[in-house]
Amino acid sequence: METIDRMDYHYGGNFPKDLEYVCAGTHIGMYLAWIILNNLENPKLHEGAKNEIELLKKREITGREFLIGNLDEKFLDSDLNEEGLAFTKSYYLNGEDYGEFIHNYISIFANDIKNKNSIYGVEDTWENYDNIEPFITKKYIEWKKTRVS
Repeated sequence: METIDRMDYHYGGNFPKDLEYVCAGTHIGMYLAWIILNNLENPKLHEGAKNEIELLKKREITGREFLIGNLDEKFLDSDLNEEGLAFTKSYYLNGEDYGEFIHNYISIFANDIKNKNSIYGVEDTWENYDNIEPFITKKYIEWKKTRVS
């Protein structure tokens, strides 16, 4: 099991004192919600979190709430199916560093980040998820095309 991202990587150190620690999981949760809504999660997640996955799919909880309540604030490679992991390695990660996802996130939420003076200042809402979802989907479609050819 390898870690893709985890909240404590972010809320340790120089995390903004005026934000709640849960804000460290917003970006992870938005990506995780996209993964689940696109059926790229490991089916084993359903064994322990079937009800919560259904709540997420109905938008009754956010990806961040799912991350905190079901994954102990950690997004692991074992949370993904084979295709989800391959895409995540291409888009969310770039080797040992963060990949294109975080750059898209920063670009899309630039005003929120500027207002809160932190990448963690983005509100955990479905409206914000809807702002980033098309970018992830576009990258996924592009990625799929490169795998087919």
